[in-house]
Amino acid sequence: MSTIALYNDQGGAEAAVEAGQENSSSTGGAAFGLFSSDFKKNEDLKEMLESNKESLKLDAMKRVVGLISKGKNASELFPAVVKNVASKNIELKKLVYVYLVRYAEEQQDLALLSISTFQRALKDPNQFIRGSALRVLSSIRVPIIVPIMMLAIKEAAADLSPYVRKTSAHAIQKLYSLDPDQKEQLIEVIEKLLKDKSTLVAGSVVMAFEEVCPDRIDLIHKNYRKLCNLLVDVEEWGQVVIISMLTRYARTQFTSPWKEGAIFDENNDKAFYDSDSEEKKDTTEAKPYIMDPDHRLLLRNTKPLLQSRNTAVVMCVAQLYWHLAPTQEVNIVTKSLVRLLRSHREVQYIVLQNIATMSIQRKGMFEPYMKSFYVRSTDATHIKTLKLEILTNLANEANISTILREFQTYVKSQDKAFAAATIQAIGRCATNITDVTDTCLSGLVLLLSNRDETVVAESVVVIKKLLQTQPTQHSEIIKHMAKLFDNITVSMARASILWLMGEYCDRVPKIAPDVLRKMAKTFTAEEDIVKLQTVNLAAKLYLTNSKQTKLLTQYILNLGKYDQSYDIRDRTRFIRQLIVPNEKSGALNKYARRILLAPKPAPVLESSFKDRERFQLGTLSHSLNTKAAGYQELSDWPAVAPDQSVRNVEVIEPVQEWAPSVGKTKKSGKPKSADKFYSDDEEEKEEEGSESSKDSSSSSSSSEESGSESEEESSEESEKTSSDSGKSSSGSEKSSSESETEPKKKKKTKKAPQKKSKPPAAFSDSDENGNGPVAQASSSSAESSSGSETDSEDSDPPATPQKKKDVKSKPKAEVKSKVEVSLLDLVDFSPAPTNAPKSSVISSSLLSDLEGLSLSNISSTMQVTTPSFGPVKTYELLHHMTGKGLSAKYHFPRQPCLYEPSMVAVQVILTNSSDHSLEEIHIGERSPAGLNIHCFNTIERLEPEASVTVSMGIDFSDSTQAANFQLCTKEDQFSVSIQPAVGELLMPSSMTEQDYSKEQGKLLGMNETSATITMATANTSSQAISKQVLSVCNVGEVPSSQKSVHRFAGRTVSSGALVLVCLELKESSTALLTINTEKSVMASMLLRDLKQPLVQA
Repeated sequence: MSTIALYNDQGGAEAAVEAGQENSSSTGGAAFGLFSSDFKKNEDLKEMLESNKESLKLDAMKRVVGLISKGKNASELFPAVVKNVASKNIELKKLVYVYLVRYAEEQQDLALLSISTFQRALKDPNQFIRGSALRVLSSIRVPIIVPIMMLAIKEAAADLSPYVRKTSAHAIQKLYSLDPDQKEQLIEVIEKLLKDKSTLVAGSVVMAFEEVCPDRIDLIHKNYRKLCNLLVDVEEWGQVVIISMLTRYARTQFTSPWKEGAIFDENNDKAFYDSDSEEKKDTTEAKPYIMDPDHRLLLRNTKPLLQSRNTAVVMCVAQLYWHLAPTQEVNIVTKSLVRLLRSHREVQYIVLQNIATMSIQRKGMFEPYMKSFYVRSTDATHIKTLKLEILTNLANEANISTILREFQTYVKSQDKAFAAATIQAIGRCATNITDVTDTCLSGLVLLLSNRDETVVAESVVVIKKLLQTQPTQHSEIIKHMAKLFDNITVSMARASILWLMGEYCDRVPKIAPDVLRKMAKTFTAEEDIVKLQTVNLAAKLYLTNSKQTKLLTQYILNLGKYDQSYDIRDRTRFIRQLIVPNEKSGALNKYARRILLAPKPAPVLESSFKDRERFQLGTLSHSLNTKAAGYQELSDWPAVAPDQSVRNVEVIEPVQEWAPSVGKTKKSGKPKSADKFYSDDEEEKEEEGSESSKDSSSSSSSSEESGSESEEESSEESEKTSSDSGKSSSGSEKSSSESETEPKKKKKTKKAPQKKSKPPAAFSDSDENGNGPVAQASSSSAESSSGSETDSEDSDPPATPQKKKDVKSKPKAEVKSKVEVSLLDLVDFSPAPTNAPKSSVISSSLLSDLEGLSLSNISSTMQVTTPSFGPVKTYELLHHMTGKGLSAKYHFPRQPCLYEPSMVAVQVILTNSSDHSLEEIHIGERSPAGLNIHCFNTIERLEPEASVTVSMGIDFSDSTQAANFQLCTKEDQFSVSIQPAVGELLMPSSMTEQDYSKEQGKLLGMNETSATITMATANTSSQAISKQVLSVCNVGEVPSSQKSVHRFAGRTVSSGALVLVCLELKESSTALLTINTEKSVMASMLLRDLKQPLVQA
């Protein structure tokens, strides 16, 4: 009772202990309970721990553990706590173990006294007590108890409780760090634990493996498939460790999937299922790269983890795909990485660093999500800088206009460091994309008049680098910078201007000496970097213009001779001996001009993330850009794959029992292809099922097939449709993990339109008998020839007649929406389309914009047809030698596209030059995947020497990037591409002269591109000018009141951006050609294309 009374008198021990702790920490970290008042409270907790009442002990331990969790020092209570280690109360014992784990290392002598208690606790019936005892035992870091720890770990590794086995895996790492000599024995324990089938143990034992023996990959062979299959169910941090380890393992065991001509899904699955029919096909062709089934297993089982809530797991899977997946499959990680940008700024920083590295090598991955990298005002500076880096990496001719508009806003930012980084980014864009170099330069020159010194200074430095690429054209800019020299105070900018003056002093012969005169006045007050450049300028002017600058140079060299900085004194002595001839100067003086005025290579502006590629993504080394302790480099792919049989496990009974339940939504139509997975009974059932399904009508079978594809059918229905769903022999894999690769999804979409169209049974019966039209046969044969996973075409009912190529994209979206978990399909994650999608709901602001448009413009574009001055240019699409008798040519008819207004009309002339008829000519796969093409209908038969003209529509998205696609016949596929001239991406627009001037006034500055040209005398008449301009670009003439000014107007087909062309004739056959448009890249290309015909006679 006295103890309770004492405690109550204190008014709460916990508050008092905390107060004592704070007091003691403020007096220089004195030990707990140093002062008398604190000593009493500490004594109170000790009395409670030594009491005979379990409730008091439990209460005291809760308070002690509470103190530890708040970071307070409770080591003084160790003797009182350790006495309770043998308590019968399980709750109390758990708390005592928590305390001992924290302080066992500090109070080793006292902890050693309780060793026998811990050993007894290892036999306790409660698994948590056994686990806690092992954790405490491994926390006592005294070499003398190593044998006891080793024995305890071995016993725990064989424990029935997965929790205790997990704890033993953690203890392995502690024992190894205490005594590395125990490595061999610990490896035996790790080998045993790796065979464990519990998801609780997997992550911990792999962590122990990585710590103790990361080079012993032979331990992983037999457990590789098990680890891949357990991965989804392992706890999150275990997933991170396992994925990292498997990434390293895969790089040593599989061959590179990045080889040219590699074939993945189709041949991979055939090899996996040992299909006889496909093996015969392979023998006829040269054997291509076939992905190892285990390699595919790893990729397939990690894909669902991209939807993990743990950012580390998503990042880990992303790096695995980056380092292991085929090039065309890496894109699936993009959406997940972009999703992580919604997280905390610490997570954003790491993710953006990795995206920056990835975007250097593969711009296309993140281009559709460019808007996600736009800078927000709330972003921290380091986040802004990384987003800027990524936007610069993503810049190309198609999107540079958008990015430069974005950069113009960033330059005005109040964050000076960010504004300076933006100017550097503009400089990088200018060097990487030559079409916008002039535009960027003119924009940077405008920034020189900015009030902010930082912006001006950075602009000067970047302009200096850009001028080095083409100095002959820009003497005006150098003069402009010389005028601003007095107002610029930042030393780096002043030094850059002085360097430019010296390097190009022959271009500004009057200004350079004057700048040197000004520098001579202020030389002593300048920064060292400015002084060095002043000395260089003096030396260069002395060599090129010694009459004016001889005395100035001598004066500056005398000032430098007595400067405080030894760098400047040394430079001055060197320069004097080099340029001023005297007896001591020797032979070097003769080469002074060659040394100082040597042509210098232009600097290459590269990404700061260029050299980070050598580190594995997601690692600390990659983040710091330096090798961190413990970093293990990824090995190169082996030239020849090691023996894959080492991963075979002898016991396969559990797999046979498990497979049918997973695969019941889709079963293979051919028993031979699944004999590794299915038992004999099931094969018989499948054969019966396929026979019964043949009797059913094709309309019902097609509906049943759609059910099995959406994975909603019962097992009985799916057995009925076994022959239909035989088209995808890996169905069980698809349904179990929802992780098909992209090519598989494409094949799935080929069958998807069957869900919508349900033709009458009679119609499809005629097709089965072979009496149907040829077009119907084409769809099924095209499906098989494109490498879909059919095991036998004979047993499959033929595909229903349809224009599957045209409707291909829509069903793909529907199928995907059913299969994919919607966690990633958030509103602003849809890839930014190259041209704006048609919205079903029109906003009020858009309505007002639409009301302002005059219909006359649209009608005028419709009236313009093929120019009358001559035939249109025809380009070769496919040569008859390459196309095995099929030749194709195309031209742009310059007519509005009937299929979609944003498409460019293309007419293709197909000719059969062979001696036999060609069947089923159609368009196959296209690249890039998002390319919008309106294909022509399948041509059933083309007789020898016959020709046919077909129309297509292609949405080039205002880019001259080629549209790549396959032109297919029944037997062959030919890769072809259509690359438009920039002028063909326009449609004529009619407007008055006043409207033209008004629109031109809106498109100045960076939206204006101009050049002075010398025209051929034959082209100076109005008629000749119109003819030459219209031969290059599809624009409309604008009436002009001045004879010397010729105006043309058009709009881009895809986005409708206005393009204005103006040719103003000057004296002596010169003319000023000006193009105004938001699309600065198009303007540069159009300017180049127009120059040629106007200049040539």
